[in-house]
Amino acid sequence: MEKSVADEKILSYNDVVLRRSDLDILNGPDFLNDRIIEFYFSYLSSCYPSESILLAPPSIAFWISNCPDIDYLKDFLQPLNLSGKNLVILPVNNNNDVTLAEGGSHWSLLVFERTANVFVHHDSYGGINSRHAKRLYKAIVGYMETHDTCRYLAWDRTPQQVNGYDCGLYVTAIAKAICSWYGSGGQRDADQLWFSVVNEQVTPSAVAEMRQDILRLITSLMAVE
Repeated sequence: MEKSVADEKILSYNDVVLRRSDLDILNGPDFLNDRIIEFYFSYLSSCYPSESILLAPPSIAFWISNCPDIDYLKDFLQPLNLSGKNLVILPVNNNNDVTLAEGGSHWSLLVFERTANVFVHHDSYGGINSRHAKRLYKAIVGYMETHDTCRYLAWDRTPQQVNGYDCGLYVTAIAKAICSWYGSGGQRDADQLWFSVVNEQVTPSAVAEMRQDILRLITSLMAVE
């Protein structure tokens, strides 16, 4: 596809701009980029409108993890009102180069739940993002009011992908399941949380279908824009 066509804007949704190339990613068995994940997180935020929930865009999560200036990071985080959030969902990417836009080769998910006072890392590929998730956790935990007693948990029963490119879809599917759990007043016990819901809803077939679900969602929103 020629660059001019690939860069064609097809949808503006909240603060997210999608381009023709994003449809190509969803049509093929390809690794999801930042924009598609940001779009779907923005859509989930619209489905579950609450001041107590934060679904952070990939760019925000990446900057929190890699910001070299503590004072700047504090000012950067202030508008997010982390102390007022009960559920914070953060995409994790293994990009090590802050100068490289949309770098990295794997997505996972880091989730904070205030009642249980825990950060949970969900990785669909055997925990290979563990180091990057812990880096993000260490960068953000100090800004939670309960940071002195906050725990970190790598959930080793996270549903696992069956190929090398669906990690971003697992991130969106797990985020969707967690938002559904939270919106329905799910169990806040520290040993339970959303785990059974994730394992019931995030199956290989459901994840495969999610690629088409996101594509249909974008198409429907394009029709009414």
